[in-house]
Amino acid sequence: MRYCINCCIHLLPNDLHRQCFRCRGPNHNNQKCPVCKGESKLPLYTDSKQMKWLAVLEVRTDHCESWNGFFCLRKGKLCSLMFGLIIMTLVMVSYMLTGAKHGLLLIPSPFHYGAFASNPSLMDNESLSDMKDHYQPSKMNISYVKDYPSIKLIIDTITSKIEFITRQRPDLEELRKQEPHMFSVIPNKFLPNSKNPCWYEEYRGNTTTDPYATNSYALYSKRFRIIFDYLRKVFWNHLYHYKDKHYRLRCLPHFYIIGQPKCGTTDLYDRLRLHPDVRFSAIKEPHWWTRKRFGIIRLRDGFHDRYPVEDYLDLFDLAAHQIQSVLQSEAVKERGMMNNIIIGEASASTMWDNNAWIFFYDNSTEGEPPFLIQDFIHAFQPNAKLIIMLRDPVERLYSDYLYFASANKSAEDFHEKVAESLQLFETCVLEYSLRACVYNNTLNNAMPVRLQVGLYVVYLLDWLTVFNKNQILVLRLEDHASNMRYTMHKVFQFLDLGPLSEKQEALITKSPASNTRRPEDRSLGPMLPTTKAILRDFYRPFNTKLAQVLLDDAFLWKRT
Repeated sequence: MRYCINCCIHLLPNDLHRQCFRCRGPNHNNQKCPVCKGESKLPLYTDSKQMKWLAVLEVRTDHCESWNGFFCLRKGKLCSLMFGLIIMTLVMVSYMLTGAKHGLLLIPSPFHYGAFASNPSLMDNESLSDMKDHYQPSKMNISYVKDYPSIKLIIDTITSKIEFITRQRPDLEELRKQEPHMFSVIPNKFLPNSKNPCWYEEYRGNTTTDPYATNSYALYSKRFRIIFDYLRKVFWNHLYHYKDKHYRLRCLPHFYIIGQPKCGTTDLYDRLRLHPDVRFSAIKEPHWWTRKRFGIIRLRDGFHDRYPVEDYLDLFDLAAHQIQSVLQSEAVKERGMMNNIIIGEASASTMWDNNAWIFFYDNSTEGEPPFLIQDFIHAFQPNAKLIIMLRDPVERLYSDYLYFASANKSAEDFHEKVAESLQLFETCVLEYSLRACVYNNTLNNAMPVRLQVGLYVVYLLDWLTVFNKNQILVLRLEDHASNMRYTMHKVFQFLDLGPLSEKQEALITKSPASNTRRPEDRSLGPMLPTTKAILRDFYRPFNTKLAQVLLDDAFLWKRT
């Protein structure tokens, strides 16, 4: 290309443009030049075509004399070059960041996820959504590796680190310091003429006071407002009047169905509530002990105001009204008979979910929670009864995945999520105890599937540190499905429930199963055989220990 710098006449491909040489000199005057006259900015043309915007140079003719015209052009070229380099750099950085995020880089990233934070205050400053990013594994390492031997090495590492160490049980005074309000509301003793733990509490409101105005369950959920609307209407009819004071009957559950999720707890709940002597909370799964009392409504939404214990007790008012009717009857008053109605609560998170402890309790020992849910339940109800329904942890995990995964569900996707979760779990047990990893909120939120929920024996052993073995009934879903009548009789006997008529028993045992797998999930088929083999290896040492604790080899799940 040929450029006319000084006189700015358009060059044609075959034009020598001799006059350009005449005006190249100190005598050139822009005002007198026939082409440049009256213009201060003139575009540069090459080969009769105007250049594109990145190549167009504006030449200020009144600032560039003939002797430095070439310098002006070089300065413009330099600016264009620098601008192009900046654009190229931004594109490359964008590619690198995107590739690192999705594991697409051609070379392994030197920035691996680190060890678990041992400083609770540091973790307190993280939002629940940020915690998952704290432990993002490189997907090139494991998520897309589908050969069994590679993942087996990870499982072998985890197995070598398994130790079942008995936890130190906190004393009562430590518990009081942590939850002083709870201890001020719930008494040490309950009514002697009631099988269910109940007590009378003075009510200081008047007839215009709404007793449920501040109940968090009613405020945060539209589903429960109908229940509380009914409770408001009948509230005053169930107050006990004594010496110009009003008293309301308060109750806690006599028994808890504490776990595990996707193990048939809903079906057990639906059948038990058909028994004439059994009542449940107004809400099937209040999740108060594990979540609501800490202000957790949904884990992804972070923390809200903590639900006080009074809100939890309100959920048993419907049952308390019926118990009070029995207590005020002549049979109880005059003949000394007892109330045999009992209340149950069926939050499937109670057994395993202690994820909130790190935000509220100090004095952690090497990442282990100093207080667990069962410590507080036992402090108030040392005679409580606990029911646990379990199933093969391999099948439980797949069912859990199908139920909670929102999109792109497949056996292949499940396999990848299992592999990624195993890598995260391995990283934790290499540095911390098994208990610390099982109750680690950050790890549990980072794992794509809830591997830890199937480690039944870890949770059971911790419950056995505060409750006697005869206070815990452990059932298998497989037995419940094959012989429902047998398992329900075991439950009735465990709860000391009275005999049933044949019609009542048929109603309880022959009704259809509840909360079964959805048709769209059934169409996805079973998990991959490789995935099942991997999970069998992972859960085997935990199942072996569980069978030893319960003295029952059925909990090895060899035939499922």
